[in-house]
Order: sequence, then structure tokens, then C-alpha cells
Amino acid sequence: MLRTLGAGVSPRGYNDLRRDCGSRSIMIDQKDLGVWSGFLLDHSLGGISDDDRVMIKGEAVCWPLMAVLERRVIEAGGVPDVYVVPPNNERGRVWSAEMARTGNEEQLGAVPDWHGDRYESMTKYVEVLGAEDPGQFMGLTAEQSQALAAADRPFANVRLARPWVITLYPTAASAELEEMDFETYQKFIVGASTTDPRPLLEAEKKLAPVIDAGRKIHIVTEHPTDHRELALEIDIADGHGVMSYGLRNFPDGEIFTSPNANSTEGEIFVDLPVNYGGNDISGIYLRFEGGKIIEYRAEEGHEHLATIIETDDGSHRLGEVALGMNPGLDRVLKHPLFVEKVGGTLHIAIGASYEDCYVDDPGSDEGKARIEELAESGVLNRSAQHVDIVTDFRPGGCGRSVHVDGAELAPRNGVWEVIG
Repeated sequence: MLRTLGAGVSPRGYNDLRRDCGSRSIMIDQKDLGVWSGFLLDHSLGGISDDDRVMIKGEAVCWPLMAVLERRVIEAGGVPDVYVVPPNNERGRVWSAEMARTGNEEQLGAVPDWHGDRYESMTKYVEVLGAEDPGQFMGLTAEQSQALAAADRPFANVRLARPWVITLYPTAASAELEEMDFETYQKFIVGASTTDPRPLLEAEKKLAPVIDAGRKIHIVTEHPTDHRELALEIDIADGHGVMSYGLRNFPDGEIFTSPNANSTEGEIFVDLPVNYGGNDISGIYLRFEGGKIIEYRAEEGHEHLATIIETDDGSHRLGEVALGMNPGLDRVLKHPLFVEKVGGTLHIAIGASYEDCYVDDPGSDEGKARIEELAESGVLNRSAQHVDIVTDFRPGGCGRSVHVDGAELAPRNGVWEVIG
């Protein structure tokens, strides 16, 4: 029996959770945590049933939200599996940064069976992002970062094949990365995370048929240095548009698809900064031939961009193209979860494709067969990476035009619309 989650009762001792956790702490109102957790469990995951086993993953600094999620999964009859991530491990990967720095190839390959069993036994996943000290998993070499990503990819694939949602908890360290005072940062994050995402669906419904029927997306950006117009053409004929309104990311607001990874041609400039593994990357230029990135540079964080792109063959190709559709995100953060959702932006992802952009049910026999066919042909991209980078098409940004076949798309009041 499927149960929805009401307001519930806050976990006992919530007011005793005031702790430093290595950073300043500003308590979030219990009512806000209740609304936030309700959206994640009821809306994003579709409710919790008696036979659900739900992984709740995040660092200890995110405990106030994780505690509410745990209690409400129990109240709904499910079984929570609380996975508290060490502070030197980015997003609870199979290995920590310390293993990447000091472990050898044999040690990195010795993933315990129970780790895979744990992921396989889950029916749903909630990942609470937010770091106490991002410096603990920064400073890896390209080879070390790539080894971590490759080791973790099988478990990420298990999660992506089942209901999952990612959200961001505000921490003092994250506020510092965004160059914001903690109180302002927390207010923005909590406000966005307690806003009903369902109204976003109406705007996305208007664009979905255009993406579904489209064969090519033509993107024009302007290079800010020499003012050249750069044209990028992406083949989307094999995929369909996925409307994203809080079902996988929270907060949310995008419509996305996965392209033919063999097909991308041309150039693009990406102007909005993004933070990858605690490292800022901005001012990105990419050039593609035959679907592959053959030239790249970044004005800031070039070495970190190189680490991403040089991970494997698939990280030289695209796995996603998407339009940001959330007009309520009026502040651009570096965190990918937020910057890619800003209404009037467009993002592409370096790396892995999303299977559900090609088939309705990737877990069915028919869906699995189609996915393997697309993967073998190279249309569907396999990679240990999936990194979103964002171009601004609002006034002042470097984005100039977007066309899907003959239809022109443009942002109006923070929402993309068909205008021609």
C-alpha cells in the first residue's frame, strides 16, 4: 500500500542537534524541514510503501534534514538505510580521497561485495548534498580523480535505474564557495527547496513536443574575447524530452534529452561558472568534430576541466542537452544543482547519457535491448563522468540563439518558449 507523508513529528532531540560540525550552524525551522522532506519523499519519490528500502545519504553536517527523512520513512512503513558519508569522500563514492591519494591499483579494485549488495537492495534513494569541508576531497591529480569516478560508476548506474532524488543542504563551507554570507545563502537554498515545483510542469509541457519531434538543436553563442559567433549542432533524433519538475533534482526546473553522442559538431562558449569537486571552472570553450571534443580550454580551472574530459572516451562526448526552466532561481550559484535550473539558461553535460531519454522503461527487456543497441552504435554515451556546464541566454549572457529544427526558442520572464 502506498502511503503519503503528512506533516509528521520532528525527530526527538532536534533542538539538541546544535553542533559546530566544523563550521558555523544556523538552525533551519522544523516546519521548513517538514515541507522539504515531504516534497522529496511524496513528490520526487512518489511516496513510500511498506516494502520500500530507502537509502538516505549525506554528510553529518546535513543531519537535520536526514533525520527528518529517516523518521518519515519509518512512519510511512518503509525501512531507511542511513548512509553517513565521511567528510573526505565526495558524495559517498565507493572510495574516499585518501584511498585515491595513497591506495594502489589493486586496492582501488578491491571493492567489497557488500557495497554493491547495499545499493542493489535499495528501492529508492535520497542523496543530500552539502559538504562540511570540501578541501578534504580537493587537490587530487587527474588520474586520482578519474580512478574515483570510474570505481563509483557501476553503483551510480544502479541508483539511476531506480527512483532517486538529489537535494542540496546549506553549509557554511558551501556558502564560502559561493562567496555569500551564510545566512543569505541558507535563506536562498531553503526558500528554493520548500517551493512547490509542480507549476513548472505547465511551461515544460509546451516545449516537450518540440523536443520530442526535433532532429537537431542548433545553438549559437558569442565568444566574449574576439566576439566570434560560435555554432553548435546536436542530433537529438533518437531521444525524447524529459520534463524535470522535482522528480530527480530538488529544486528543479529543466527539460532535457540525451543526444546522439556520435553527432555533435561545431563550437560553444560556456560562460556561467560551475564548481566541480570543490574547484571552480569558468569561461569554457569546446570544439567538436564527429561528436568528440577535439579542443577545449577554460579561463579558470583549465586543469580541472582537463581532468573531466580526459577521464575516458565517453567524457570526450556529450550525454545531455537541456533548457533551464525555473524563473524563481533569480540568483546564479556555482553549484550544478542550482545553476543548471536557472530560467533562461542552457546546459550540456560532458559524459554519460541518460537511458530514460531513449526508452520509457530502461528496466524492461525491450528497453534493455534498445539501450544496448544504442550503446553499441555509440548513440548512447557511456562514461564515468556526467558534468553539467551552463550557458546564459538571458540579457548579458553569451548565449545568442537556440533553434530546434525550424523552431526558434527564447527565454521570456525566465521561461523558455517557442517564438518562431
